[in-house]
Amino acid sequence: MVIRRFTPDDRQAYLGLAAAFYADGDAVDHPVPAHHAARTFDALMAGTPYADAFLAGEGGAPLGFILLAITWSNEAGGLTVWVEELLTLPQARGKGVGRALLDQAREAYPGANRFRLEVTRDNARAIRLYESIGYKPLPYDQMILDFPPPAP
Repeated sequence: MVIRRFTPDDRQAYLGLAAAFYADGDAVDHPVPAHHAARTFDALMAGTPYADAFLAGEGGAPLGFILLAITWSNEAGGLTVWVEELLTLPQARGKGVGRALLDQAREAYPGANRFRLEVTRDNARAIRLYESIGYKPLPYDQMILDFPPPAP
C-alpha cells in the first residue's frame, strides 16, 4: 500500500471517493453538495494552508483517503488537526488502511497538540478504530452557523 498526497491527476479519484464518503449513511447525517468536493480539491491543489489530504492506494487503484483541516486551538494549546473525512473503500476495510491513513496524518503534523474528529453515533466500526488508537469522546455538542458557498 502506498500513501501519498493527492496530485492534480487525482481529481476524478478524489471526487469519486468524496462522493462515496457522503453516500455512506454512517459517515454523515445530511446531504453535502458535490461541488464542495471540487472546491476542496482545487484548494488542496492551490496549496491552501488550511487543508491537507492523503490518498491510499495499491497497484494504482485507490483504497481510501483522509482529508484534514488545519487550525489553531487555544483550548488544546496550539496546532489542531481535524480529521474531516476518512474513507476506506468497502473492499479494503479491515485491512489497516484507515489506521495507516490516520498514522500518516500524525506523521505529517508531529507538532500538533490535538487531533480531533467527528463521528456519527451509529458508525460503530469507525468508533472502534478511533478508540483503539486512543481517541476519546468529548462531552460537547456541536453547533454550526452555515454560510454556504455559491453553487458553481
